[in-house]
Amino acid sequence: MIDLHTHTLLSDGELLPAELVRRACAAGYRAIAITDHADMSNIDFVLPRAVKACRAINKYWPIKAIPGVEITHPPIELIPGLVRFARKNGAKIVVGHGETISEPVDPGTNRAFIEAGVDILAHPGKITVEDVLLARSKGVCLEITTRKSHGLTNGHVIRLALKYNASLVLDTDSHSPGNIISSDIRYRFLKKYKLNDRQIDRIIKNSAYLAGIK
Repeated sequence: MIDLHTHTLLSDGELLPAELVRRACAAGYRAIAITDHADMSNIDFVLPRAVKACRAINKYWPIKAIPGVEITHPPIELIPGLVRFARKNGAKIVVGHGETISEPVDPGTNRAFIEAGVDILAHPGKITVEDVLLARSKGVCLEITTRKSHGLTNGHVIRLALKYNASLVLDTDSHSPGNIISSDIRYRFLKKYKLNDRQIDRIIKNSAYLAGIK
């Protein structure tokens, strides 16, 4: 299992980075990214701590801990600069908080994150065909999420991504211990959307590629 979208006490999660990664390791994860919520107010606080935690963890445990950030609810005009800041300051995975239907995300946020070149557009809601095509051309992965509040549009995202050959990843958006899943649960979750084994394997490989795992 590889999960590239999770949260810790550095934002609104329940666990310290070390405990989240340790629990993921015990659950059989190969890699996990720490991607706490950040905007212009706290990215310079959150990101260095994720980098520090992951560097230490990777010296001692077999799981790969990846420092990252989820840029969340900023004014659209600030998105390119925040993405550049994240890259410059050690984020190996940059997640954009997409236009989920469960929150009042500013319209146009999906497009801005794709244009800025994030790695993953999280829970992109009722993403348009135009933005799916742009994501494909930019190499931005669209997220399927196991988080119930954001997952109501998973079917829409999957349908358009498959139709237009855009890349998909599956993440948990973990905030608590109960959000951690096994590979078997991942498989059953994806099967609910009528994905075949070849398509599921492609989704898994997309995550492995972003994590730098062969």
